[in-house]
Amino acid sequence: MFLEALASVLLGLALALLAGYRLGHRLPARNLVLATGAAGALFGAFVTHSALGPGHALPVLGGAVVVAVALLSLLVRPAGRGNSARSGRSAHAL
Repeated sequence: MFLEALASVLLGLALALLAGYRLGHRLPARNLVLATGAAGALFGAFVTHSALGPGHALPVLGGAVVVAVALLSLLVRPAGRGNSARSGRSAHAL
């Protein structure tokens, strides 16, 4: 179980670094992205390991990747043409 946790955290960090490299302009601070990737992967591994039991390393890592990607996708900001505060519109007026 320790190796699954370690591998899932490393996968989460790798996914966070990849997301930061590809979508750096649309993500918040790098520390938040790295922490979200690692924590999401660890949580996904925990949930998958709890559901499947011991002896299923690859599905556990797959669950870690799925949850990490899902949480990282929640951090991505939309790529709009401009900030609504700068354009004079507020989000509540729409």
